[in-house]
Amino acid sequence: MANNQKTKKPRRPTPGVPSKQQILDFIEQSDDAVGKREIAKHFRLKGQDKIALKAVLKDMADEGLIDHSPGRAFHKMGGVPRVTVLRVVSTEDGEVWAEPEQWQGEGAKPRLRVIERGRRSALGVNDRLLARTEERGKGHVAHVMKKLARSAEMLMGVVRKEGSRFFLAPIDKKQRTVFGLTDLGEAEVGDLVLAEPVRSGRKMPTARVDAVLGDPFAPKSFSMIAIHKYGIRNRFPDEVVAEAEKVAKWDLGEREDLTHLPIVAIDPEDARDHDDAIWAEADDAKDNPGGYKAVVAIADVSFYVRPGSDLDREALKRGNSVYFPDRVVPMLPEELSAGICSLKEGVDRAAMVAHIRVDSGGNIKDFRFSRAKVRIAANIAYENAQAAIDGEKDRVDPDIVKCALEPLWQCWKVLLQAREAREPLDLDLPERRVQLDEKGRIMSVAPRERLDAHRLVEDYMILANVAAAKALEKKKRPVMYRIHETPGREKLVTLKDYLATFDLPFALGQVVLPKTFNAILEKIGPDHDNRIEITEQILRSQMQARYGPEPLGHFGLALGSYAHFTSPIRRYADLLVHRTLTAAYDLGPGGISLKEAEDFARVGEVISSLERRAMEAERETVDRYVAAYLSDQVGQLVEARITGVQPFGFFATVTDLGGDGLVLAKTLGREYFRYDEKRQALIGEKSQDEYRSGMRLKLKLVEADPVSGALRFELPEGSYGGDRNDGPRRRRDGKGKSGGKNRQKGRKRG
Repeated sequence: MANNQKTKKPRRPTPGVPSKQQILDFIEQSDDAVGKREIAKHFRLKGQDKIALKAVLKDMADEGLIDHSPGRAFHKMGGVPRVTVLRVVSTEDGEVWAEPEQWQGEGAKPRLRVIERGRRSALGVNDRLLARTEERGKGHVAHVMKKLARSAEMLMGVVRKEGSRFFLAPIDKKQRTVFGLTDLGEAEVGDLVLAEPVRSGRKMPTARVDAVLGDPFAPKSFSMIAIHKYGIRNRFPDEVVAEAEKVAKWDLGEREDLTHLPIVAIDPEDARDHDDAIWAEADDAKDNPGGYKAVVAIADVSFYVRPGSDLDREALKRGNSVYFPDRVVPMLPEELSAGICSLKEGVDRAAMVAHIRVDSGGNIKDFRFSRAKVRIAANIAYENAQAAIDGEKDRVDPDIVKCALEPLWQCWKVLLQAREAREPLDLDLPERRVQLDEKGRIMSVAPRERLDAHRLVEDYMILANVAAAKALEKKKRPVMYRIHETPGREKLVTLKDYLATFDLPFALGQVVLPKTFNAILEKIGPDHDNRIEITEQILRSQMQARYGPEPLGHFGLALGSYAHFTSPIRRYADLLVHRTLTAAYDLGPGGISLKEAEDFARVGEVISSLERRAMEAERETVDRYVAAYLSDQVGQLVEARITGVQPFGFFATVTDLGGDGLVLAKTLGREYFRYDEKRQALIGEKSQDEYRSGMRLKLKLVEADPVSGALRFELPEGSYGGDRNDGPRRRRDGKGKSGGKNRQKGRKRG
C-alpha cells in the first residue's frame, strides 16, 4: 500500500548553496530531524557556503517559511516537527491520538494519529512519547520511537466531589480535561494531589491518587504547585550536598588581595543570595582624564564547582535558580549559594573580579580579570542606598556613603552617558511584587518600585558582562553569549498592522534598531491611554533571548558583544563564562578545556530551555497569588484593562495588580459581535460598540481560583459595557454592518 511505503530520500545534489525551495523540499522529504548541520551535509557545503547557508536560513525564518523545533531542528513554519515529544490525549475506539507537548505554531495544537508497533493499546491518556511524524493527506501520523519516563506523566490537581463521584480538578488554567478518580488513597476532598492516569475502556479518562501534597490554599503551596507541575528539581541528591559541604571548607588559595577596598553589595531587601558587589573611584591616570576605575566582584563559583563534578552535573540539570514569592529553588546547595559563595558583609570571600577603566564618555578603555579575596564593606538594600544618596543620613553608615556610594554614583553618571548614546530598547513595564507575612500569607500585590539604585547596579553589571565577552574574544576563546537577535519580519508585519490601528506609521523597509521602537513610545508620550498596551505589543515583537556560542549580539541592549558573567550562583551560563575566563587568563583550577567548550551549542539550548521553564513557573505562581489575593473580592467591580481579544471573548487584567481573566463573548449582549483581527476588537453589528485591546473598563469579578490562577469577569450587572465613559467605544470610522467572510469570524450572542 502506498501509505506504508517508506519515503525515498532526496537525491544528493551537486555542491553549492541550495535555494529556499530546495531546503524546504529536503526538510519535507527527510525521515529524520533536520538542522543546519544536516542541511549542510546533504548539500555538501563547506567553508563560505556554510556561512551563506546560515544567512539563507535566517531569511527563511524571517519570511515565515520555516520555524525552529526543540533542539534547533527546522520544520515548515507552523508545521509539526519531524521528531518531537507528544502527549496522548485520547484513546477512542482503539485509536490513539496525541498532541505536541510544546507548540509554537499558529492556532490550536494539531492532533496526530499514533501508529503503535507490536502490542496495540499499549498507550494511555497522558502518556508521553518521542515520535517521528509524517504528513498523511491533510493531517499527520506519529510513529513511536520511545515511550518517555513515567515520572513526567503524573497529573496534579485538586480532589473534587459531585454527588457520589470524585474528580481531579486540574491546576493548569489551560487544561480542560477532567479525570475521574478511581482510587483516592488517603486523599480527602480539597486536597492537592499527584495522580497517575489509569488506562480503561471508559469514555472519561480516569486516574488514581499517587501522593497527597496537602492543602492547596495553605501558605507556600502555590510555589509547590509550580515545582511539581514543571518538574523543577527542588531536592539535592545526598552526594551533591556532601560534595558542597566538602568544598565549602576549602582554603581560598593564592589570590589578589582586595580586602582594603570598600566594595559594597546592593541587592533587594529580601535577597537570598549575594553574588555581585561593586566599587568605583575617579581614575588619576594621565591617559584617562575624567574617567573612572571600577571593580565588579562576583562570587568565584567556578573555584568550588569544577567541571564534571557531582555539583556541576546537578547545576546543569537545573540550569538556573527559580525565584518564587515564598522561596527560592537554588541552582546550587545552600552551603554554596547562601554560604561560602554569598558575598556577605565583613567576611573574606573568593571572587572573580573584573577590573575596568572607563573614559569620560562611559566607554570601556581597558580591562583585566583576576581571582581575588574580597571583604564586603556593607550589604545594602536598594531602597536604603537610594535614600542615602537622596540625603537621608540615618539609612546607611555615613562613612560607607562617602567612600563607596558617592563614587559609585559619580562613575554611574558617565556610564549613563554611554547607555543613552547607544539607545538600548527602553520598555519600562512594571514588575509585580508579592509581599508575604512571616506565615506566608499575602499582605499585598503591587508593582515593584524602580529606583536609580536599580539602574545603577544594572549598568555596572552590563559593563562587566561586556568586558567578559570582549576579554574572551580578545583571547580567541569560545564564548557562551547572551543572544538577542533582531526581530523577524513576520513579527514586524504584525506590529505594523497593530500600530496602524492607532494611526502610528511603521516602515518595514527601514533598518530596525532599538531606538526605532523607542521613537514610537516617545511619539505617543507617557500619558497616552494605550501606552502600556503598545509597549507590550512592542515587547511581543522581540525575539526571545537565548544562550549560544554564536556572536550575534544583543539587540535589546544595542551591544555587539555580550555574555552573562555576574550571577554564577544562579545561572549556569555565567559559570561557563567564569570557567572560560579562568582558562584564558590562567587563573588556576576550575577552567574549561577547549574540547569541553565545543559542546557550548548543545548546552546553550539546554539552559535556554530551562530558563524559559523557570520564567513560566515564576509567572504562573504570581498569578496564583494574585488570584488568592482577589478571592475575597468576588462579586465586586474592579478596574481592568483589555489585554487580548479573540472570537470567543476578551482577556483583561486588573489595573496595577495583574492577573489575567476572561470575559466570554456570550456575556457581552444580545446582538451579534464580529471579531476584527487587525483591530484586535469585538464590534457590535448594530450598536458598533467595540471591545478592543487596551480599553480600560470596570468589570465584575465572578471567579478567582488560586489553585489554577484563573480569573473570570463579566460586564457589570444591568449593563452591556457599563457606563458609556468606561465601556465599549464606538468605531472611529463610523462604518455600519459588515458581512461576507468577516461575518464568519463572529459568534451569535444570547
